[in-house]
Amino acid sequence: MDSFILRKAMVKDVRLIHELLMNEAATGEGVVLPRSYNDLYNRLRDFYVVEDDATRNIVGCCALAITWDNIAEIRSLVVSRPLRKQGWGRRLVEACVSEALTFGLFNVFTLTAKPEFFEKLGFSLVDQATLPQKVWADCLNCPKYPDQCNEVAMQLTF
Repeated sequence: MDSFILRKAMVKDVRLIHELLMNEAATGEGVVLPRSYNDLYNRLRDFYVVEDDATRNIVGCCALAITWDNIAEIRSLVVSRPLRKQGWGRRLVEACVSEALTFGLFNVFTLTAKPEFFEKLGFSLVDQATLPQKVWADCLNCPKYPDQCNEVAMQLTF
């Protein structure tokens, strides 16, 4: 029987997180941006992972990035295709939201090409212009920015 563990990421996970993100980014579906090793090491504390207990492979990840004094971003959400529709994406997002609340952050947003997933978790569509300008730093590095962007802004407020 398969057994999986949701936990905070560790340094030993960076290469596997990178592989997971790069593989997903390579699909061309535009649901996740690729991340460099440097970025992953710098933001390692932001990440939660799902680890396959048998193989020690990372089969899911998600990060909570604190953006400003009152808002955080859910980013880099990926679950391996064989594990999709089993609740791992929900659990990863819930772990990040829980951490945001622990930090006293009551506004959590995401930029997503899958709004229906985040709607099920209580996120609502918001005008991108309402988010701090700092949010758009990653967009400048995206090959789809600005004319072919397929993402919408969604926010969860407590």
